[in-house]
Amino acid sequence: MGGVADLAPHFVRATEMAAIAAAPWRGRGDGKAADGAAVEAMRAVFDEVPFDGRVAIGEGERDDAPMLWIGEPLGSLQGVAGALQVDIAVDPLECTNHVAKDLPNAIAVLAAAPRGALLHAPDCYMDKLAGPAEVAGEISLEADVPYNIEGASSALDKRIDEMRVVVMDRPRHMELIKALREMAVTVLLIGDGDVSAALDAADPNNSEVDLLMGIGAAPEGVITAAALRGLGAHFEGRLVTTTEDHERRAREMLGDDVDRLWGRDDLCTSEDALFVASGVCSGYLPGIEEIGDKVVVHSEIIDVMTGSRQLIRSEHPR
Repeated sequence: MGGVADLAPHFVRATEMAAIAAAPWRGRGDGKAADGAAVEAMRAVFDEVPFDGRVAIGEGERDDAPMLWIGEPLGSLQGVAGALQVDIAVDPLECTNHVAKDLPNAIAVLAAAPRGALLHAPDCYMDKLAGPAEVAGEISLEADVPYNIEGASSALDKRIDEMRVVVMDRPRHMELIKALREMAVTVLLIGDGDVSAALDAADPNNSEVDLLMGIGAAPEGVITAAALRGLGAHFEGRLVTTTEDHERRAREMLGDDVDRLWGRDDLCTSEDALFVASGVCSGYLPGIEEIGDKVVVHSEIIDVMTGSRQLIRSEHPR
């Protein structure tokens, strides 16, 4: 029996098929339809993958069709003795609204690791803090904004007024944005897409982004943790529940750990893990292209064990 990395071609195909299915909905104003198409395409691929898989964290609960629901069994070897047991953190279509409006950075994305190695939690929110390896030990979700900006600027050898921080453009971030701007930090507001934003922040060669801060979806937080573990970058998160149902489900699944701070390696505890993404709308990855009778897909694999990043260009018949 091999490891999770041996299944990389199957996982790439899953994100590719989801991206291809979502692409016709670009700019058509119906993000829900795009998401549904991506979900069904990805599920169809997972049905054929030779593993005993499970959705550890995803878009919703079992009754929230057409989502890939949390706890959903995946693969062609479910319950087979000796089969490779794998957990998946997944967003078949990150930036659903961007697809509806044909805006950048929409991707189909997942992380995969051995059973139990990815945070198994309900679909709630997560407060996130991400940056390059240099900021590790200098920033923390336990600290306030001035502490984190001062620590990161020192670690990166930048003046505070040279710092650039990505924040999702949401009312919940008004105080965060105010605090950053009071320090003369450049705030880069994004509508959606904090996975790609975190990858930008993790890259020490990307001078456009230094940190990602703020609250986004928890599944994307787990996916990001896997990617940044592979890159040796900094990530931490803390779950945020906004409804009584989410709070109850989180307590059932995690007990008192609901309130803890999760480090990068707490969210993805194994090095036998993969991050896989395929572009839908151009941005972090080129989007789906239709060239003659072919559909061209651009994907990336981050192998956590080796730290390698592999860009893949593939062609499929239209």
